[in-house]
Amino acid sequence: MKKLLLSFMVFALAFSVHAQVETPQPSPFSKIEQKVGLTDITIEYSRPSVKGRQIFGALEPYGGNVWRTGANKNTIITFSDDVTIAGQTVKAGSYSIFTKLNSKTDWEVMFYSDTENWGTPQNWDDSKVVATAKVEVMEIPFNVETFAIDINSITNNGANLELIWEKSYAAVPFTVPTGDKVQATIDKALSGPGMGDYYNAAVYYTTEGKDPQQAKKWMDKAMSMIETPRFWHLRQKSLVYAAAGDKEGAIKAAKASLADAKASKNAGYVKMNEDSLKEWGAM
Repeated sequence: MKKLLLSFMVFALAFSVHAQVETPQPSPFSKIEQKVGLTDITIEYSRPSVKGRQIFGALEPYGGNVWRTGANKNTIITFSDDVTIAGQTVKAGSYSIFTKLNSKTDWEVMFYSDTENWGTPQNWDDSKVVATAKVEVMEIPFNVETFAIDINSITNNGANLELIWEKSYAAVPFTVPTGDKVQATIDKALSGPGMGDYYNAAVYYTTEGKDPQQAKKWMDKAMSMIETPRFWHLRQKSLVYAAAGDKEGAIKAAKASLADAKASKNAGYVKMNEDSLKEWGAM
């Protein structure tokens, strides 16, 4: 029994030591983060190397072969906004990149909605292809040993997604909605502060004991921008008014908040309003 136990301990120790050995991966993982205009783009992929082999036309044959565009798990690209690729709208989100190798000079880069594949999908589903870009492949005058994906030729409104390996270079142009996003921020800025800005400023001033009369003005402005203030709005209004010395206004707001809180069956706000009304001599 002791010998068996000793053998088990030696085996466990050997396994533990073995499990700590770490070696370089043949196709190391890489992650690219790039902002194009106002859109964030992330690419996660593994980078195989040539290692003396012929890649395109041999290891990855032409004639419609679908290549995983990297190694190991499928390459994943993530867009923070909707983008346009070859005239096709690609919604914000994450996609796999697969490449159909038609010939030495003709590839199709496909963006696939299923990102959980090790290599190419076992059952290819055309309905999951959200965009396809036909690209011309150019031969470069030197050998690129390790596969690389990059984002270059960046402008405010777009860039090129570049695939470079061995002696082949392909670029997929895409555009981003910078103009629309900038216009939205301009419109918002020029339209002035919104309800939330006035409301939050009033609550902050009251919480921090700053200028109660200014807080009251901001709260009035916020309330004028809400069609139907709810109990949580009215609760804060009552506190702002109380801090500003408007006891009558505070009581009126607290009663309105109490009624809405009761109708909404929110016990917490019911109790807070009742406590304040008692404190202010209104109950």
